[in-house]
Amino acid sequence: MAESVLYERRGVATLLTINRPEARNAVNGAVAQALLDGYRRFEADADAKVLVLTGAGDQAFCAGADLKAIDTVRDRAEGPLGFSRLIATKPTIAAVSGWCVAGGIELALWCDLRIVTPTATFGCFERRFGVPLIDGGTQRLPRVVGLGRALELIMTGRPVDAEEALRIGLANEIVAAGQHVGRALEIAEQLARFPWPTLVADRTAAIAGSGLPLEHGLALEARLGRAVLEEARKGAARFAGGEGRSGAGVDKR
Repeated sequence: MAESVLYERRGVATLLTINRPEARNAVNGAVAQALLDGYRRFEADADAKVLVLTGAGDQAFCAGADLKAIDTVRDRAEGPLGFSRLIATKPTIAAVSGWCVAGGIELALWCDLRIVTPTATFGCFERRFGVPLIDGGTQRLPRVVGLGRALELIMTGRPVDAEEALRIGLANEIVAAGQHVGRALEIAEQLARFPWPTLVADRTAAIAGSGLPLEHGLALEARLGRAVLEEARKGAARFAGGEGRSGAGVDKR
């Protein structure tokens, strides 16, 4: 029997793949546990810099909780769908093709970035079945697209295609069919080439500060920034020596 979640190291990245294409990669209890195990393995691996989350096949990223096996999905502290109530300490990217709905959109929102193909369709489809968003969707969607748009999508449950997702900030980039995982891994390699302590500090400040009053967020940014000033000094010295002039080393895509 095939594993329900595949864990692979791809260069600097961990590729975590929900492997139930016959069920549109819906999450049952076993998949949720495997996702949590994979996430913990990623966090424990110092050489794994970025987590790329995807679904097997091109028909679906994830259709959410498996309603045919809903009794196997527990409301665990870490999140019913595995790790959805946890906050990763390192960058995360969702590689999305096809259906990304119900709990699937919540898993995609858990990630920092979303790279999608033209077939990607997002939506809070659990609305039509009376299932609440309890894997972070009510909190993360407003942070990504704004409260007004998020309320519309949450309350209506309507589908959002790839072009609209890009326009409203739900998707970061649209790539050709079949290229979503490769592009996500390419971005992972790009991120890993930057001075790591500073990238992680800035990411943490942005995520943790997004729900704070401005003055508290600025204080958090200052505290995290001071902790990596030595990295900043090294970078300034490299720039003074001629490195990185005219935007060299920056992905302009």
